[in-house]
Amino acid sequence: MKTFKCPQWVLLFPLLFLQPLYAAETTIAVAANFTAPMQKLVARFQEESGHIVKAAYGSTGKFFTQIENGAPFDVLLSADQDTPERLEKEGLGVERTRFTYATGALVLWSKRNAWVDNKGEILRSDQFQHLAIADPKLAPYGLAALQTMKALGLAEKLNPKWVQGENISQAYQFVATGNAELGFVALSQVYTDGHLREGSAWIVPAELYHPLHQDAILLTNGKNNMAAKAFLVFLKTDPAKKIMQTFGYQF
Repeated sequence: MKTFKCPQWVLLFPLLFLQPLYAAETTIAVAANFTAPMQKLVARFQEESGHIVKAAYGSTGKFFTQIENGAPFDVLLSADQDTPERLEKEGLGVERTRFTYATGALVLWSKRNAWVDNKGEILRSDQFQHLAIADPKLAPYGLAALQTMKALGLAEKLNPKWVQGENISQAYQFVATGNAELGFVALSQVYTDGHLREGSAWIVPAELYHPLHQDAILLTNGKNNMAAKAFLVFLKTDPAKKIMQTFGYQF
């Protein structure tokens, strides 16, 4: 018979983690930039709690519209702070459950080695035809990319080269598949444990765009969902933060 070893953080919240009698299932809407860490977080959470998490990944702006239209999500892990705040004000998010779970970073990335320089000067060159970004109207990382280009005085010049994805995952795919020579993506998509997985990149200085503070909120649909509440508790723990840090997120 397998013995279930209850981690110390679970013992702090026994009513949320009783197994297996009280195991529950939750559906969480997750900003696309957080896909890789979320997959690891879900695996650990499910193993330690017995609860089941179904995650949907996409743009924060699109999730907002879906939630307004009754999409059955229990939790939103946003790529910004404004969206959870708006949901709370509209009565679609549970009051006093909103918190910043991580702060992300923007990167200019190419699959080509030794091509993107450490100051982003490649953006001023004529060496590329396509620049991938996420839709600034839907994705906070797309908005950060636009803010960066404006801060550099390059937005108008680069606009004709944009290859625009609905979310940051699509922007990443444009570069990964070669449909764009370079693009603005999330740090977590190309770095692990502080190492670039492939290609070349410029970590955009934080002063060039508004901070990418990412908030979570319990949605009204999940206010009585034990698994949803438990996951938000888990997200604040040291084990969860260590996983997020390996992908470059800060707190």
